[in-house]
Amino acid sequence: MKTAVCKWLLLMTLRLFTGAAGPLTERTNVLFIMADDLRTSLGCYGDPLVKSPNIDQLASRSQVFLEAHVQQAVCAPSRTSMLTSRRPDTTRLYDFNSYWRVHSGNYTTLPQYFKSRGYTTMSVGKVFHPGIASNHTDDFPYSWSIPAFHPASFLFENKKVCKGDEGKLHANLLCAVNVSEQPGGTLPDLESADEALRLLKSRVDDDAPFFLAVGFHKPHIPFRIPQEYLSLYPLEDMSLAPDPDVPKLLPPVAYNPWTDVRRRDDVQKLNVSFPYGPIPEAFQLRVRQHYYAAVSYMDAQVGRLLSALDELRLTNSTMVVFTSDHGWSLGEHGEWAKYSNFDVTTRVPLIMFVPGVTADPTWSNFPFINVLSQSEHSFQNARVVRNMVELVDVFPTVSSLAELGAPEPCPDVSLQVELCTEGKNLAQTFHHPERGRNTEHVAFSQYPRPADTPQENSDLPDLKDIKVMGYSLRTWDYRYTLWMGFNPQSFQVNITDIHAGELYMMEDDPGQDSNIYSDFDQNRVMRKMDNLSQNVSLQVRMKLQLLYLTAGMKTRPEPRMTNVDRRRFYKQNTDK
Repeated sequence: MKTAVCKWLLLMTLRLFTGAAGPLTERTNVLFIMADDLRTSLGCYGDPLVKSPNIDQLASRSQVFLEAHVQQAVCAPSRTSMLTSRRPDTTRLYDFNSYWRVHSGNYTTLPQYFKSRGYTTMSVGKVFHPGIASNHTDDFPYSWSIPAFHPASFLFENKKVCKGDEGKLHANLLCAVNVSEQPGGTLPDLESADEALRLLKSRVDDDAPFFLAVGFHKPHIPFRIPQEYLSLYPLEDMSLAPDPDVPKLLPPVAYNPWTDVRRRDDVQKLNVSFPYGPIPEAFQLRVRQHYYAAVSYMDAQVGRLLSALDELRLTNSTMVVFTSDHGWSLGEHGEWAKYSNFDVTTRVPLIMFVPGVTADPTWSNFPFINVLSQSEHSFQNARVVRNMVELVDVFPTVSSLAELGAPEPCPDVSLQVELCTEGKNLAQTFHHPERGRNTEHVAFSQYPRPADTPQENSDLPDLKDIKVMGYSLRTWDYRYTLWMGFNPQSFQVNITDIHAGELYMMEDDPGQDSNIYSDFDQNRVMRKMDNLSQNVSLQVRMKLQLLYLTAGMKTRPEPRMTNVDRRRFYKQNTDK
């Protein structure tokens, strides 16, 4: 009894000095898991080849957002955007070379918000992008209660540790290894999972709620993974991408030349021509095989964490969020990386388990499934959301579901506002079933380029070299992208300086291979935009352009915006 009283007094004292808010009642913990370069190649997203039983099992107890899109398909900008709930044009981070708190604004992050409410916040692996983009500290002490953990074995990730056919070591793209022969006898994601398990065990007897973020490095290249996972994907079962060629009408500015892939020793031996390649088909099959094997290896680490929640009796008090920073092209459009505005790079998994909401707390459990020995498994998603959502929606949604309250929406100019959201609070979708398609729900992404044609730094230009910005709008029926002039000194886009455009009809062209942008009279559409107020956001402006471009086009026979709705929407936004 005396111990309990002392513990209570200590908690009260800590809350007094930390400013923690909320009553002394049990609150929902958060396990936030992020993969790296993971597209929607998961069983719960309909991929027939992949073996991802642990994530699929999570989805069977969760809400699965089928159309979640990132705001920029590269690590540092995407992670910073999601964790601050601000778009790249607000964080002003388009590369890896600046820290938003200094470069743009002192924005509150998702873990920082939980920390301010009395949570113990912890980071394991790659959550923020390490380096300058997170002040070389993973944003500690702002976001985390203790310094972030990084696996020591990551030091060797890009070293010559991949054994070639001749027995020599190389820095290869394809790097399936005997783990016992690796430096330290381990791999980064194995180390991260071990540390996350240790931290979970340390929280069992602690009354303070926790926010534990775990960032796995796979399936990011190089595909340095335990070699046994390749056996899950025999080469004879692999196939090429359904659209392995560069589309004829793809603007050159839209293409990424996958320079980071080309730098790997095994790819250099192929003598692939710059910028379009192609990679020999036999090697393409091996790349796809290794990517899928990396997904299964990462899935096993997720399974270790989920089963630990059961063992530690934390499942029914812990929200689980699973997502990725962006996708990755596996040969679609002749591309082999992220760095674009296509669905294969902007669309990511977003899965949220909320105990007592997405699943009955009496049977919410996650037994570990060893995919190497348990080949047969079948799960069905508990519930799905089909409308477009964005990763900037994660911060307000998770905060709301944890009953901390979502940040207020940001004003039009929010550089001086520390806490607000440029996303939507999706919490209501957990309590009210989706009522079909909502054409107002769109996803907005962007990607920078240094020039109108592919060059060595096209994939990841430094801020000073950005000359063109591709803004992309994803709706139910269309993917609409405009490549416009961009000033890196003022961070301003020139909406009249259009370098190229893309328009894809998703019903007839789900792979986004047939660009029909040139079929339309762009001058007529732009003249209609002349009456818009200068205060109208680029997102609204592009929505209006898309409405005019597609007026009268044949799409799926489900409810769409009528001409009356168009006129009303146009009038509302021109009156601003």
